[in-house]
Amino acid sequence: MSVSLDNSNDNLGVVVIDSMTINTSTYQLLNLPSTGTGSFLVGKSTQAESGSITSSSYFRVQLQTLINDIPANAAFDSINLVVRPSSNKYFYGDTTKTQTISVHRVTEEIVLKDITNSIEPYNTPIYVTGPTIFNDKKFTFDSTPLGVHSFVPRVNSLDSISIKLDHAFGQEIYDMVKANDYNVTTNESFQQYLKGLVLTPGNQNTAILGLNDTVQVNVNYSYMGSDGFMKKGAKVITSSHKAFQYNNIEYDRTGTAYASIDAVNRELKSAATNGEVLLQAGSGLVAKINIPSLNDFMHEENLAINKVELIVETKGHNYGYYPVPNALMLLIANSNGVPISYVRAPFATTIQQATFIPGNDSGTNGRYIFNLIDYTKNINQSDYRGTSLLLSVASPALFGTVNNTIIATENGKPKIKLNIVYTKFK
Repeated sequence: MSVSLDNSNDNLGVVVIDSMTINTSTYQLLNLPSTGTGSFLVGKSTQAESGSITSSSYFRVQLQTLINDIPANAAFDSINLVVRPSSNKYFYGDTTKTQTISVHRVTEEIVLKDITNSIEPYNTPIYVTGPTIFNDKKFTFDSTPLGVHSFVPRVNSLDSISIKLDHAFGQEIYDMVKANDYNVTTNESFQQYLKGLVLTPGNQNTAILGLNDTVQVNVNYSYMGSDGFMKKGAKVITSSHKAFQYNNIEYDRTGTAYASIDAVNRELKSAATNGEVLLQAGSGLVAKINIPSLNDFMHEENLAINKVELIVETKGHNYGYYPVPNALMLLIANSNGVPISYVRAPFATTIQQATFIPGNDSGTNGRYIFNLIDYTKNINQSDYRGTSLLLSVASPALFGTVNNTIIATENGKPKIKLNIVYTKFK
């Protein structure tokens, strides 16, 4: 059968429907892994609509070499930590103001947690595949910093950040190396002596910076060379085992429409926020979406679905101090709100990502568009019973950035529309 504009077959009609009710909430994800993202997130950013978000970065360390290669006539000078910006120069917030980073000594062993062996496997999100460290985890550290550094992060020109550390701390490590102390003979013993370090932001910081996850601590010394000139050297300590480096994310939504959402009270209906819904990477805020009439619609007989699009309009731009996420994805959650699957790209096995389409100065909002043809056709299968959709910042940005966006509204409701084009056989 062919269909054209002049087709006279009255038993066939092409229909567009865009009026299905969509129930939406702001929803808090739990068990968000934060290891091995490729960058340290360190800083604090505050926005009137979403509150403040703060990130500190924990990591294990190891000696670059385990031999005593310090010259016999050398003398200890100083110790400093050097960290460089991430390759993509990531930042979120106002970088024109002075930022402060402190270095603390971790006093508790940094360990992984495995929830995949839980007796309740339906509570394990699909993105947790083994032992990891979650973004809300804190390990104890010495409240007295080893070093503090304040600077204005000129992100595009910033080459490195050097933080001078406590002299006595450096002298102790230097003396142990010189004496071939047990604590520096293996990296296992060294990690018992120095369980790790954590970089924390100042409370007045205004931006979160992405820093390279390879950190260098230099135990600096000087010595007289054989040529009679003074020379300098360093015993180097580096970050180790990327699986044990993670970003601890904290949030404070006091005074915002989302103040009631936390790890216990995880859902806030859009009706309570005048239709606005907040999505935030790092902290794990997503939009929970239910389309109650979709199942019934797909039960109708004599239907052929031609096209299904989910269009999400948002506030904000993809530039400036607070850019919106570059892309969003859709997770499929079980009746407990735990993500158990992803919405795939049509006719593929990859996760579908909807890239941001900018708006304009004439009042058109930015938007993200998903192709839901496969999802819609499968909605009535047994695996989908009791499920909902979670609209989230796309992976891996969900775990390694803190960008957020607020869904735009119209007449007190979120501007989320499901467009279905179908053929109806009479």
